[in-house]
Amino acid sequence: MLLLRCPLPLLLLLLPLHCRPQKLPTRDEELFQMQIRDKAFFHDSSVIPDGAEISSYLFRDTPKRYFFVVEEDNTPLAVTVTPCDAPLEWKLSVQELPEEASGEGSGDPEPLEQQKQQITNEEGTELFSYKGNDVEYFVSSGSPSGLYQLDLLSTEKDTHFKVYATTTPESDQPYPELPYDPRIDVTSLGRTTVTLAWKPSPTASLLRQPIQYCIVINKEHNFKSLCAVEAKLSSDDAFMMAPKPGLDFSPFDFAHFGFPADNSGKERGFLKPSKFERQTSPKPRVDLQRVCIGNKNIFTVSDLKPDTQYYFDMFAVNTNTNMSTAYVGTFARTKEEAKQKTIELKDGKVTDVFIKRKGAKFLRFAPVSSHQKVTFSVHSCLDAVQIQVRRDGKLLLSQSVEGVRQFQLRGKAKAKYLIRLKGSKKGASMLKILATTRPNKQSFPSLPEDTRIKAFDKLRTCSSVTVAWLGTQERNKFCIYKREVDDNYDEEQKKREQNQCLGPDTRKKSEKVLCKYFHSQNIQKAVTTETIRGLQPGKSYLLDVYVIGHGGHSVKYQSKLVKTRKFC
Repeated sequence: MLLLRCPLPLLLLLLPLHCRPQKLPTRDEELFQMQIRDKAFFHDSSVIPDGAEISSYLFRDTPKRYFFVVEEDNTPLAVTVTPCDAPLEWKLSVQELPEEASGEGSGDPEPLEQQKQQITNEEGTELFSYKGNDVEYFVSSGSPSGLYQLDLLSTEKDTHFKVYATTTPESDQPYPELPYDPRIDVTSLGRTTVTLAWKPSPTASLLRQPIQYCIVINKEHNFKSLCAVEAKLSSDDAFMMAPKPGLDFSPFDFAHFGFPADNSGKERGFLKPSKFERQTSPKPRVDLQRVCIGNKNIFTVSDLKPDTQYYFDMFAVNTNTNMSTAYVGTFARTKEEAKQKTIELKDGKVTDVFIKRKGAKFLRFAPVSSHQKVTFSVHSCLDAVQIQVRRDGKLLLSQSVEGVRQFQLRGKAKAKYLIRLKGSKKGASMLKILATTRPNKQSFPSLPEDTRIKAFDKLRTCSSVTVAWLGTQERNKFCIYKREVDDNYDEEQKKREQNQCLGPDTRKKSEKVLCKYFHSQNIQKAVTTETIRGLQPGKSYLLDVYVIGHGGHSVKYQSKLVKTRKFC
């Protein structure tokens, strides 16, 4: 038995009625067989070849019919239909072949109109029908001879699908075989990782055919086929690319894609948009990942989000045929982030907080008495941190804090405040925070907007340097310290030591230059200068200025690297 081997007039009837054939084969048997072997012959036909998977396209509510012929009784037959991105309704039926010759036995074929009447007037015997989005099979060890019709319909939307038919199912085996237990096991579960394991396909372990496994991860649902995954990943679900002849080719109707159905021996050309064409716009990127991992049967999926449900599908792919079989998919929810303890803030007391890189900390402030206002003072020691303040669940504040910042919010009787602090992406964060309902209770000193130290190059000598820094209208104590450093000391080293929360108590007494009080009611004149003497010629020094508030807490200005003159 061979699929497609039928009289020419009959073959013509098998083509879609809305599409005329591009070239008519003659009844010369050798020429006919040569045309059958040419895969391009099927591109504009509705004939299913034997032993090749075809990919095609359905428009919504537009049925499509395919044909093939079984010439001998008791022929093995297998038909596989794979829906891609929408459920399908499909039916397989068979009817007797019409007689090739007339009743007089002249050997001449029956008139075309008479054969057409025979075909179209007979519904045939239904062998199998299915409705859904599963990959479904019809398998028979002994099928009757006849004309087979495969009718397909999509009522949901335009969709792709695949069809495979063969009369030698035992020897072909293009689809990888599943093991006796086709489930995917979740062997390990973490906050950001899931480890999967599965039994190998017998196609690889017993038949020694080249098999690779592809894992698909998404947050929506499991997939029944790999072509469903490919359709989901596609940015345009209305049209397919025109196929090239080969093992996996697509005999869809080119008339639906803007091509004329009748060439008359001429090359195809684009037509004006027809009623069949759909206007489409690109879809947003889907949150779906596909990873092919070779022939391993254990894999750890990483970089997942905590406390999130994921769906996992596994496909065995025969790399010779590029055809695949789906394992039974699974799903799992990653573990929650470890619940952090909430730090209780006391009114008017400074609290030190350490946050890991990209981490977060939660603090709670519950004033014991009624209050009109509440003040939050934050001192970020290193890089900027994010602060969010909620009062009884309502978001009041969301800011990035660098250095010292103060926030005053409207109070409310018996209110409770939840503070969320998020660290830097660059590294760990350190900060000090104070919450109070007493406006005059300020532990942190006020700072100018610019906390740099300026060095005057023209006033630099072999034994001294002169520097200046800004102050505020509030009277504060300023202490300046010096430390000799190597000549190769650079900005990167200075940055690593730029912890603004380290106070003068961490410095050696020998490094102290002086302390003084300073302020100015005129903010434009709140500038002070100081000359540091007793330095060595040609040496580098790191200068630090600390401002100390009334509560004893200090804030360090940005460090300044200076160098004395070598020759004077």
